[in-house]
Amino acid sequence: MDFSVLFFVLLLWNWPAFVASLNEEGLALLSFKRSLKEFPESSFTSWNSSDETPCSWLGVTCKAQRVIYLSIPNRRLSGTLPSDLGKLTAIRHLNLRDNKLFGSLPSDFFNATELRSLILSGNSLSGPLPPQIGKLNRLLHLDLSHNSFNDSIPSSLVQCKRLKTLSLNENSFSGPLPTGLGTNLTTLEKLNLSSNRLTGPIPGDFGSLVNLKATLDMSHNSFTGPIPESLGKIPQRVYINLSYNNLRGPIPQVSTLLNAGPTAFLGNPFLCGPPLKLSCPPDASDMNSLSLIHPPSRYPGGNSAKDRKHGHFVFIIILVTGIILGICFFGGLVSYLYKKVYASKGGKMIGGCNFKERSIVRADMFCFAKASLETLSQNMEQYNFVRLDQQIDFTLDQLLTASAFLLGKSGLGIVYKVVLENGLTLAVRRLGEGGSQRFKDYQTEVEAIGKIKHPNIVALRAYCWSVEEKLLIYDYEPNGDLATALHGKAGMAFFTPLSWPVRLRIIKGIAKGLTHLHEDSPRKYVHGNLKPSNILLGHNLEPKISDLGLCRLANTSGESPMFQFEQFTSETPPQNHLPYELATMAISSPTVAQGSHYKAPEASRARKPSQKWDVYSFGVIMLEMVSGKFPVIQVGSAEMDIVRWFHLSIEESKSLVDVLDPYLANDLDMQDEIIAVLKVAHACVDKSPEKRPSMRHVCDILAKLA
Repeated sequence: MDFSVLFFVLLLWNWPAFVASLNEEGLALLSFKRSLKEFPESSFTSWNSSDETPCSWLGVTCKAQRVIYLSIPNRRLSGTLPSDLGKLTAIRHLNLRDNKLFGSLPSDFFNATELRSLILSGNSLSGPLPPQIGKLNRLLHLDLSHNSFNDSIPSSLVQCKRLKTLSLNENSFSGPLPTGLGTNLTTLEKLNLSSNRLTGPIPGDFGSLVNLKATLDMSHNSFTGPIPESLGKIPQRVYINLSYNNLRGPIPQVSTLLNAGPTAFLGNPFLCGPPLKLSCPPDASDMNSLSLIHPPSRYPGGNSAKDRKHGHFVFIIILVTGIILGICFFGGLVSYLYKKVYASKGGKMIGGCNFKERSIVRADMFCFAKASLETLSQNMEQYNFVRLDQQIDFTLDQLLTASAFLLGKSGLGIVYKVVLENGLTLAVRRLGEGGSQRFKDYQTEVEAIGKIKHPNIVALRAYCWSVEEKLLIYDYEPNGDLATALHGKAGMAFFTPLSWPVRLRIIKGIAKGLTHLHEDSPRKYVHGNLKPSNILLGHNLEPKISDLGLCRLANTSGESPMFQFEQFTSETPPQNHLPYELATMAISSPTVAQGSHYKAPEASRARKPSQKWDVYSFGVIMLEMVSGKFPVIQVGSAEMDIVRWFHLSIEESKSLVDVLDPYLANDLDMQDEIIAVLKVAHACVDKSPEKRPSMRHVCDILAKLA
């Protein structure tokens, strides 16, 4: 017999042995791999069919040779979920979030009845949620958010009575909620049903959700009817959001709902009463007659849909017309005032641009004057414009004739966003006046800062000095500052909370920037005023430390000594060594600037700042990013700084959920990383500067986190 034929026969004879070398769970996982259309090769290099078990494979964890954990998040996996995954009968945690999975969930998938957490958020899964979901009666965390699931939420879900986290937001679920959701899922700590197509009333049994700790979000649906008064039984610490539904009637006057604030009820035009600034009409109890947009008495005989539609149309026309007339009037008024002020007021100008006059005329948009620069050209010796980066090609003429928009104003000057004609966007900080004898000091400080180059530090590109004006020209960072990204601010139409991976990336970036300042820069710098408002976010939300050296620059520009006080002292006495009762009594009043709560305790006593000040500030920022809380926390009728609150949480042995930002409840599967960051923060905010780690050491620890 030919040798090759003999080899083939032997191979077929022994094929069952080759197949049998990998156990059934390993074969189920290989079935999952085969169902994927696209994936990074690095994700499955260790998935070898020749292994006896899959326990050594990347993303797989075993106990007693059984798969209990499968975690492959954010790896761009594209494909479907096979029913064979249901053969992992011992699996407890399945995390495939933030991939590109599509298709429906097969019913056999739910044979894995030992599951404690099922995290499939951030994919493109679709179809109805199978009723077999009720078989997962040990499930603690279910996150199917940010997919395309449709149809109604299956009634069998109420059989998952141990659920603590239920996130179904950002899908297309429709219809009313299952009966008994509140009375059966009483262990829920977080419930997010927002951004679906759910209808019907809010169940009265939601008042049974007394164990909620993080979120009750039912916003952006089509829920109807009144708000049940039973929601008042929900703990006050819970973030409640019922906005953008079709709810109507008076808001029950219970503390939980009143403390939620008016934003929790926006987009429900037929709701009234506190905390909304909209009083209820006398017949508010009659849900069928309540109309806050066009009261029935305004349209006699207008009970028909046609009459209501006509009245609504007339109202919109009147509203739009009024807005247009108002804009025209305001535009004319601004133009008139500008001409009048510009013609009547004197004052020195740089390049034909009088900053003081312009700030009187317009509060939100500035335009560096487009007049000629004759004054500047005639007195060039009085002006010093220096480009610190020769690769950035623009002139003072181009800068002063560009359009500029006000970004903010503080004790350290005014900041503008400037768009040059070639499309280059810059940030220009305008400092105050100073004598000509200070130019050399100013030049020395600015050019030292300009030499600092690091991806996590805002680049200073140029500066301009004159007796009247001091300008610092930086790169413009498009995504605002970290404080706004964490907490939002008044007037924001949309607020998207930062996920834990993004927060961790920002924390690492800040640590790298500070390490460079402390150890790698030409001069071993101390920032001295680090806080979220001066950490800017770039195109990909990468952090950029800003405002470096502004205290010294402001001082060399002839500013008030108050800058020194603002930058290098703490207005709040150190509280970390006080008992809780004394700390709450001694805490500063609400008028104290929040920036002072980022200062190290010793900052109020020492004259010269040290690098350990920055370490402390960084620790406070880490606590703020993990907890989502402001640096000053309201505790009853008193206030407490976030460091003391964190220490108190440790003393009382509170769980991670109690400390964690409610928006991060979906990221509890990363609790090891979160706890590691909290440990680093705890070391950084030690009241003893000598016990705080160096930023190099902090950076090395954070680098080990995924």
